[in-house]
Amino acid sequence: MNSLSASTQDLLRERYGSLDALPPLRPTPVLDTLLAHRSVRAFSDQPVDDETVHTLVAAGQSASTSSNLQVWSVVAIRDPERKARLSQLAKGQAHVANCPVLLLWLADLSRLETLGAQQNMPVEGTDFLEFFLMGSVDAALAAQNAAIAAESLGLGLTFIGGMRDHPAEVAAELGLPPKVFAVFGMTVGYPDPAKPASIKPRLPLQTVLHHEQYDASQLREHVDQYNETMETFYKKEGMTPRGNWERHSLKRASGPEALTGRDVLKSVLRKLGFPLR
Repeated sequence: MNSLSASTQDLLRERYGSLDALPPLRPTPVLDTLLAHRSVRAFSDQPVDDETVHTLVAAGQSASTSSNLQVWSVVAIRDPERKARLSQLAKGQAHVANCPVLLLWLADLSRLETLGAQQNMPVEGTDFLEFFLMGSVDAALAAQNAAIAAESLGLGLTFIGGMRDHPAEVAAELGLPPKVFAVFGMTVGYPDPAKPASIKPRLPLQTVLHHEQYDASQLREHVDQYNETMETFYKKEGMTPRGNWERHSLKRASGPEALTGRDVLKSVLRKLGFPLR
């Protein structure tokens, strides 16, 4: 830990609440950018130009992709009325409507379907769950690359899972063909300096890192520690959550009613052209 700069150690304290139980880490040129990630929901009026969007997508295309199939796409949205409609489909999140550009990251099996028809070759494999999962993973990998590129350019962003609340309506808004699904959105813009965002702490590293075999023997200890860390964070941010992190998370997984409409996602996906065999 002593080899890390003071600024990196400050970021680690924000990310983990403390350095006391953190294992040794190795500094890298991009570590500070990664550690400094925060969800930005308030943006300045500065526009995000096409050159910047192209840069983010090029970064996304440089991510790993299964078998180089590249079964993902992205739609960039600036139109205020379309952003407003998509905001309403995502529980009225204001930053979806107010961000300079909204990126919708798609699992896209339609491209292979089109090429198969042109070449008179079967593409029955795209009917299977494996291909849907592949497209979703590829979209996530590409989006994370784009996120890192965005933050390196001084941009802020937030991922929007609420695009899955009403996937059929989102598909209609974007004019998606069958076998294309909006996995999530990403609001992108330059952060409003008057409304700075904070780094949210994460679970202790030892909670998610296992060696050789899965080991949850210290889960209770680590979660208790994290509950305390988040309690400190909530107080600092003036937040009043209903219960600690643990109870909040368990409530989010309590049953189908907690999924805010996503409990019927499989049936909607089939209507969007994914047999999920």
